[in-house]
Amino acid sequence: MKQSNLYFVGAGGIGMANLVRYFLSKGNKVAGYDRTSTPLTSSLIAEGAEIVFDDDPALIPEQFRNPENTLVVYTPAVGNDNRILSYFREGGFEVIKRARLLGLITLNSKGICIAGSHGKTTTCSMTANILRNTPEGVNAFLGGILRNTGSNLVISERSEYSVIEADEYDRSFHQLSPYIAVVTSCDPDHLDIYGDEEHYLEAFSIFSSLIREGGALIMHTGLKMKPDLKPGVRLYTYSGSSEGDWHAEDIRYGVGTLSFTLVGPEGLRIEDISLGVPVEINIDNAVAAAAASILAGATPEEVRRGLGEFKGARRRFEIYLDGKEGGPVLIDDYAHSPNEVAASVRSVRKLYPGRKISVIFQPHLYTRTRDFAPEFARALSEADEVIMPEIYPARELPIPGVDSNLILKDVKSEKKCLCDRKDLLDFIKNCNFEVLMTLGAADLDRMLPDIKQILLEK
Repeated sequence: MKQSNLYFVGAGGIGMANLVRYFLSKGNKVAGYDRTSTPLTSSLIAEGAEIVFDDDPALIPEQFRNPENTLVVYTPAVGNDNRILSYFREGGFEVIKRARLLGLITLNSKGICIAGSHGKTTTCSMTANILRNTPEGVNAFLGGILRNTGSNLVISERSEYSVIEADEYDRSFHQLSPYIAVVTSCDPDHLDIYGDEEHYLEAFSIFSSLIREGGALIMHTGLKMKPDLKPGVRLYTYSGSSEGDWHAEDIRYGVGTLSFTLVGPEGLRIEDISLGVPVEINIDNAVAAAAASILAGATPEEVRRGLGEFKGARRRFEIYLDGKEGGPVLIDDYAHSPNEVAASVRSVRKLYPGRKISVIFQPHLYTRTRDFAPEFARALSEADEVIMPEIYPARELPIPGVDSNLILKDVKSEKKCLCDRKDLLDFIKNCNFEVLMTLGAADLDRMLPDIKQILLEK
């Protein structure tokens, strides 16, 4: 990369913010635009980035107006009608997607690239937490805030490894050059991009073909994708049960605790691994993270410590109220696909057996709701009560006939209702919850401080 300045269009996105931080740490001049001010953009500004919230090209700082020294990076979430993006494109600047910049980073390091329709952020974060405490440390570009560090970026000047969340949206992960790749899952998603399951699975096969010779693919058992590996690339399978080259045995639940033995190739056994976030869905993620970390040189003790001290990624099974001493439970999880939703609710049942589970689920995207409404209904039926606000549109325009009731009408739970997001807090004030979960990739997390306060007062 010949440019010393970087301008990020969509700088406040979680996946863009770690690149902003990375290049600030390298001494580059960094500026950018985002649609709205958030605590994350405020942190980036405090760290030295110049960020504006109006797409007026007049707000671009003077030193970022030279195509010779400024690289422009954008996220696909930004529309083509963005005026700042148009200014750069029309002005002869080099304009690349975020994924291309990550790809350049993997060319100059050994990338541990973790892909999947669900589980990738937690697996990435676990891997980063293991490797950051090794003597060499690690570089990590995470799709969520690692609660152990309060950041979505981990930096090491000594490590040759970079942990990267490999996003399949818009085929972004095809820009990467993995050394070690993990595929956690490939349940169909983003059909607005891929059209059908066949092309979605094909994208994961292409991703596997990008692994460098001498590298490895760690793939969950039972996936439909067909790996396409270069000669010399090792293939491993894994699971959180007793199947796969890497797997868990002797799983033990206690009061708020979960531990297991990791079994790996060539007789490897690591006993008494305790999960810092002790929920069933994290066993799979922990096995994958441990496998990737060991292939990158981590010792058994470093794996045990990294998983035991892992506090979770923000919005990934984040416990706001733990229900100890008989009080209410409040848990937020980013689960936004049917399998994730079902697994999240089942994990809570094991953690809080016998308690009534209520779920507030806000669907994310009209297309995802349209394409998977029956599957979402079956998954949500795992809960005792389901409350659904309107669809969170994100980048999409409404689709006639597609609304939250498309899912809710087929939910089999004992209690269910629609509730506009603006009315949720009043609704919660008039209910008694034992276990309340907020699920989805929308912005319900912004309401959690108020929800927590209401539950505590009740």
